[in-house]
Amino acid sequence: MCGICGELRFDGAPADLGAIAAMLATLTRRGPDHGGSYSDGALAFGHRRLAIIDLSVHSNQPLVDAALGLALVFNGTIYNYRALRNELKNKGYQFFSEGDSEVILKAWHAWGTDCVTRLHGMFAFAIWDANQQLLFLARDRLGIKPLYWTQQGNVLRFASTPQALLAAGGVDTSIDSVALHHLFTLHAVIPAPRTIFNGVRKLAPAHWLQLNANGNRTEHTYWRLQATRPKCVLSEPEWLAAMANALREAVRVRSEVADVPVGVLLSGGLDSSLLVALLAESGASDLRTFSVGFEDTPEEAGSEFQYSDLVVERYATQHRKLLIPNQQVLARLPEAISAMAEPMFGQDAVAFYLLAEQVSREIRVVQSGQGADEVFGGYFWYPRMAAETSGSPLERFSKHYFDRDHAEYLRLVTDTYGDADHTSAFIAERLAEPDADEFMDAVLRLDVTTLIVDDPVKRVDNMTMAWGLEARVPFLDHQLVELAAHCPPALKLKNGGKYPLKMLARGLLPNAVIDRPKGYFPMPALKYVRGSFLELMRDAVTSQKCRERGIYQSAYLNQLLNAPDLHHTRIQGNKLWHLALLELWLNSVGV
Repeated sequence: MCGICGELRFDGAPADLGAIAAMLATLTRRGPDHGGSYSDGALAFGHRRLAIIDLSVHSNQPLVDAALGLALVFNGTIYNYRALRNELKNKGYQFFSEGDSEVILKAWHAWGTDCVTRLHGMFAFAIWDANQQLLFLARDRLGIKPLYWTQQGNVLRFASTPQALLAAGGVDTSIDSVALHHLFTLHAVIPAPRTIFNGVRKLAPAHWLQLNANGNRTEHTYWRLQATRPKCVLSEPEWLAAMANALREAVRVRSEVADVPVGVLLSGGLDSSLLVALLAESGASDLRTFSVGFEDTPEEAGSEFQYSDLVVERYATQHRKLLIPNQQVLARLPEAISAMAEPMFGQDAVAFYLLAEQVSREIRVVQSGQGADEVFGGYFWYPRMAAETSGSPLERFSKHYFDRDHAEYLRLVTDTYGDADHTSAFIAERLAEPDADEFMDAVLRLDVTTLIVDDPVKRVDNMTMAWGLEARVPFLDHQLVELAAHCPPALKLKNGGKYPLKMLARGLLPNAVIDRPKGYFPMPALKYVRGSFLELMRDAVTSQKCRERGIYQSAYLNQLLNAPDLHHTRIQGNKLWHLALLELWLNSVGV
């Protein structure tokens, strides 16, 4: 895991190394082990390294292969790099390092743009081909690793975070009205290529972008998820066995492909508990697990320790349990917000931030359970959508998912931002895409390829990388995702959802963990807002800067302020927190 950045000029002038230095300064926490830069005329790269594979200096970046005329900056992990390395060696390539980064360089030289289809892992990378004067940018299939870019006249810059681009200067930070509509409708999800700023864009998952020295651009989608039944009909036991084997393999490779120990973020839910069980089943020793909890409120418990303790007891893990009082949450909230690449409403962002701080003191790599609910149908709104018998796909979806319908959104924002129903148009288009046999196939595919990318997945990346901690997500292994997408939705939604995982867990986990109601990383103070938390939010949304920004209508704002605990979204987010978070985040990036 690392932080990457770069600049390419299209006017013949040399790249600005000062801009690279400014971007690198904001990426230090993503890569505390080494920093470096590289330039070749109109092109410059910057890199901050978190050393996980091949800890030697030979894998420091930017990685340059002078013989091939190639340079690379890379963020992520390639789990099949050893197999690719052997294949490339058989083609005559010689290697000077033992890591996965150099494999990407040789793969580009051997296979060109098709190299991305051979990579099994999470990645965002840039390659400069000096011979062809080409810049090639790519992002992994499920968007686990981020890649943002901006173009100002004859200059294109890219980086792992928008903050890095802002540090280089000249970015248009006016609010993108379409993105704002998505933000407040899809609980902070702004699908690629948009971001909240008109001047910043992000490369979509499963895409590559190629540019030459004249600025000519080619973008391509190299992978699409098909949610259709296979030609060979499988029985329920066959489906369960196939998915269990695929998950076991996903967990195994994410444990073995590292030159440092790998732990688990153990929430106490089924997903992370199952990771612990499968690691133990595979023979992993010295298992290290980490849990976080917060203060209770009268409405909701603040921790799931009663469940994580059962898993720790069964597998005798080396466990660290962190209980954080509300006073500390409030004090550290600005830090967590500053670590967000984009505004994030999920209350567990702060939880991950504070937990990652503690974990990073002991370990550098963890496995996390993100993606299981989307891939295997674990959220409570999926059965409700499936049970709808009338209405269009959009109506069946929005009724149980949208934070605000368009009419409410128009009451939220001022006339500057209140135009068309952009989110409904986007969702309707995505649900109508081909290669989905049933409505729920389309829903789950939308979630796993688009919505999850800019909600829990981005959250985990941002909050762990803020402390130089790499998080690996086995449930988003693309081969497992492909298999699960072919499985009939009814099987995944059986018995309340995540049926394949529950069946796999029988005998491996205590029944209390398997059969418990679906939980969420709890932080009640950001859901039931009162006391100091309410004052923080009130101050943010009534500040002079917020008023001058002119996004919110005062009548809607006052309605939330007068009764903050009475206004929650369909998936139980606090609406006042949404408004306050955006304002706090904009302040954190200096806008």
